[in-house]
Amino acid sequence: MSRFARFSMLPATLGAILATLAGATPLLAAADGAVANLPSTTSFILIGFAGGFVRHDDPLHGPVRLAHKLQQELPKGASIQVFENRHRKIAYETILRLLDTNHDGVLSDEEKAQAHIILFGHSWGASAVVMLSRELNRAGIPVLLTVQVDSVAKPWQRDKVIPRNVAAAVNFYQPHGFVHGRSLITAADDSKTQILGNYRFDYRKDPVQCEGGSWFQHTFSPSHLQSQCDPRLWTQVETLVRLRVEPQPATVAALPQP
Repeated sequence: MSRFARFSMLPATLGAILATLAGATPLLAAADGAVANLPSTTSFILIGFAGGFVRHDDPLHGPVRLAHKLQQELPKGASIQVFENRHRKIAYETILRLLDTNHDGVLSDEEKAQAHIILFGHSWGASAVVMLSRELNRAGIPVLLTVQVDSVAKPWQRDKVIPRNVAAAVNFYQPHGFVHGRSLITAADDSKTQILGNYRFDYRKDPVQCEGGSWFQHTFSPSHLQSQCDPRLWTQVETLVRLRVEPQPATVAALPQP
């Protein structure tokens, strides 16, 4: 059976979100991200991280493509932006600014409680997702969902254990090549975080064509390269995000079985 032929139902407990805020919000140019929708009051904050040395505005890169696709239909008052993985501090400061609705420079417990944050990334960007989640945990800020795609940690990072401030987390990976993603993520606290799954993709059996990429990537890590451009995989990511931003109780998420 194809890895895309089997489905799993997402738990209803993960469907709770804030109502869409009223009022239209113009799309703004982003200095550090691929796209940004930066209103004065934010209902959802979506942050993506590009992998490797990929630029935040690379139109061929999975997180960037996803951001451009999602921003067309985000609820009013939502924000989405993609950062290069080395700009995690800027992403953190962006989240704090968006949550600070009264603009006093200090986040109240009420402002923190209103956080509906979704983080996603590829390769080093996926590891940055976990690192940023930990920084938000130390600040007492909850995260709705984290998505890691072929997560690769830098030597000083740990991308396996998801902190307790994250409500749900999912990991997509492929096992082949000089560079390949982490095969397993776990929760620091099972009572706080639900691991939706660790889903394996095999591009030696089901290859996809990718535009761009360096000679090194095509020669030594072609499967890792394919994980960042695979439309089937990124459709799974998009489905998970949309289920939290636009809850539909009867929707079945097309997630492959691990």
